Amino acid sequence: MSDQSPVLVLAHGAGAGSSHPWMRHVASELEAHGVRVVTFDFPYMAEGRKIPDKGQVLEAAFAEQWARVAATTTGPIYAGGKSMGGRIASQVAAKGGFSPVPAGLVFFGYPLHPPGKPEMRRDRHLPDITIPMLFLHGTKDPFGSREEMRELIDELPTSSLTFVEGGDHSLVAGRGKPISVELLDQVRRWMK
Repeated sequence: MSDQSPVLVLAHGAGAGSSHPWMRHVASELEAHGVRVVTFDFPYMAEGRKIPDKGQVLEAAFAEQWARVAATTTGPIYAGGKSMGGRIASQVAAKGGFSPVPAGLVFFGYPLHPPGKPEMRRDRHLPDITIPMLFLHGTKDPFGSREEMRELIDELPTSSLTFVEGGDHSLVAGRGKPISVELLDQVRRWMK
């Protein structure tokens, strides 16, 4: 990869860390096509705890990791994550906590609300984000329906949305399948 290759700082979801097969697959596929991927573990995961840290701790950890990566990167740098990791990236971005500002945000299954609790939305901060955002969402994701995601995107002028037909919260349609290479290729093209 060249010094100008895009970099994605990718945070894990609430239940599995950076070494999870889903995270490793996404990172290796993107890297095979010219995107450098940096993963990390939030403090609770690094310490072997199951319950995620409070929001401020997660945000500080992401911003700290971002600063380390940005200090050694010359190309465009993006922030993103799987589920909770993407939500934390968005919260840091909305508060202006990334320096430098990301070229964009990539959300692999944004957790719009807890399953079965559509009244508990997690999107109040998203309109404060002015950089490009890419939402990848399964049509069978219990964290947000197709209709809810379309309504959300309509309110966010810098965002785009790709649905994975039949996809679950991990963006796969069928047990034991990996996330599709075609979807990851779309991410790569969006970043370039």
